[in-house]
Amino acid sequence: MQDIGDIINNRVLLVALVACFVAQGLKLIIEMIKHRKLDVRVLVTTGGMPSAHSALVTALAAGVGQTIGWASPEFAVAMVFAIIVMYDAAGVRQAAGKQARILNQMIDELFQEKPEFREDRLKELLGHTPVQVIAGSILGITIYWLARFAY
Repeated sequence: MQDIGDIINNRVLLVALVACFVAQGLKLIIEMIKHRKLDVRVLVTTGGMPSAHSALVTALAAGVGQTIGWASPEFAVAMVFAIIVMYDAAGVRQAAGKQARILNQMIDELFQEKPEFREDRLKELLGHTPVQVIAGSILGITIYWLARFAY
């Protein structure tokens, strides 16, 4: 049971998770203001403002740097991991979402006369815009900065 206690007491992990949950909460509030209705599904879907992935990995990297050292190999690993996650969120997944949008449109047009064709639509909101990723990163760093006394 000591291992579970170590995980619960891992301040770097806890601050990173707080950053992620704050981003998800902000996403809910922003969507509620934007669409004037409460849609809790945004808490478990990808995409949206701000990027919870970016908030999580930037808070994690900053926490590792603060705890172990900014010149440590562990910080380097965390930083590279953060860059890959943010690049994927804004690049690869955003492109996949655009492809899904085009494919859905093609299916709608091709099978408009065939109502018996009932395939699920592809998910279009997969990634983030660069602004959403940057906002998530700023949020992650801000939460790290506010919680840095915990290290």
